[in-house]
Amino acid sequence: MTEFLVIFKDVILPIFILLAIGFYLHLKFTLDLATLAKLNIYFVVPGFIFVRLYEATFSLQLFAHVLAFFLLLVFLLYLAAITIAKLMKINGGKRTTFANSVMFFNSGNYGVPVNDLVFRADPYAMSIQVIVLTLQNIFLFSYGIFSLRATKDGKWKAAMGYFKMPVLYAMLSGVLLNAWDVPIPEPIAVSANYIADAMIALALITLGAQVARMKFKKGLYTVYASITLRLIGGPVVAFIIISLFQLDGMMAQALLIASAMPTSVNSAVIAEEYKSHPDLAAQTVLFSTIASMLTVTATVYVAQLLF
Repeated sequence: MTEFLVIFKDVILPIFILLAIGFYLHLKFTLDLATLAKLNIYFVVPGFIFVRLYEATFSLQLFAHVLAFFLLLVFLLYLAAITIAKLMKINGGKRTTFANSVMFFNSGNYGVPVNDLVFRADPYAMSIQVIVLTLQNIFLFSYGIFSLRATKDGKWKAAMGYFKMPVLYAMLSGVLLNAWDVPIPEPIAVSANYIADAMIALALITLGAQVARMKFKKGLYTVYASITLRLIGGPVVAFIIISLFQLDGMMAQALLIASAMPTSVNSAVIAEEYKSHPDLAAQTVLFSTIASMLTVTATVYVAQLLF
């Protein structure tokens, strides 16, 4: 019970405070959600990815292990989501939004503090979380946007559109400048860190505003299915992969816990930007975050018990 309350106080409560602020601001001022989405996609997320990759320090072997785990996890979750979507007769752009809500999880403003709390700021455990976070953002702002655009604009146009995204160049510059140990001038470094620090707050304010705009409906079976796959299916699939790779100790714990995070806030942001069922995406993020109070606590307990 004490562990549950600590996780709620240190992780869940700050998230919901920012959601509530966004909710209130939209009710009072009717915020422009399209503008908020653009600020996220074209400004704060590229800055966040650049800073995290530029500052990251981890071995090639660790990166390879986490990359293999991540790719297999996302692929199996995609297969599960598409199978369930077909059985539920979810089609078109709604199916894409549904699949994205299962594959993309909140490894940043939720996963990082959970990792920090569980492993007491252990640098090895945090390096695993940073790699997962980076891969999630790269994948979300490449395939995630491509899949949404391809539904309306066609695959070729969607692929070409990705090369206009600043996230790609933020990722490449962060990795290369890190690898070549290129120093960044102080004014640019300070500005970049300010931008990166703004990501979590702006993303949650945007989500809160989306929630304020939503009209909740009864019988949200698509949302319930997504939440089940994300919060329960994710850790189950992760456990199978961890067993297959014969991982143990802190790496196994960190990867299992990372897989249990609720749906990514940024999946709702890009759904808003590309007008692909944004209400469905926002409701999935909200409800999965609420439900994760129980499921993440349970996953942390199981991870420590098993590994």
